[in-house]
Amino acid sequence: MATITLKGNPINTSGTLPAVGSQAPDFSVVKEDLSEAPLSSFSGRKVLNVFPSVDTGVCANSVRQFNTRAAALKDTVVLNLSKDLPFALKRFCGAEGIKNAQAASVWRSDFARKYGLEIVDGPLKGLCSRVVLVLDGSNKVVYAQQVAEIAAEPDYDAALKTLA
Repeated sequence: MATITLKGNPINTSGTLPAVGSQAPDFSVVKEDLSEAPLSSFSGRKVLNVFPSVDTGVCANSVRQFNTRAAALKDTVVLNLSKDLPFALKRFCGAEGIKNAQAASVWRSDFARKYGLEIVDGPLKGLCSRVVLVLDGSNKVVYAQQVAEIAAEPDYDAALKTLA
């Protein structure tokens, strides 16, 4: 279990993130068309930008930031993951012109528990905590950040540096 904060108040997650150097557990996401896709269906390197809800300012900004910064990355897919319904993610991405990153829902998946990032108490109980994971082409974890304060943005530069 990891302890993070929400506006300074401690909240807990269901476990710990996969360690750098470990194999990322497979999981399934729900795409905008409601089809399901396993992690193994996404080729190349992956940036997993995980957040509570695209309907909050910090979460929305993380999707925008990774979309902008992903444009120049070769052989890399950015997956923006939350428990938001695919309809909300599609609406947001369409309105924001998100074209260089994909958004998918983990709402009917065991992803959050399997990766130890599900919030287990407090007002955001059941949602994903703010996490960035970078996986290499064989889905080995090369970067992992559990953002200590959920209202803060992730370290974009540190994550993307692992892909340089």
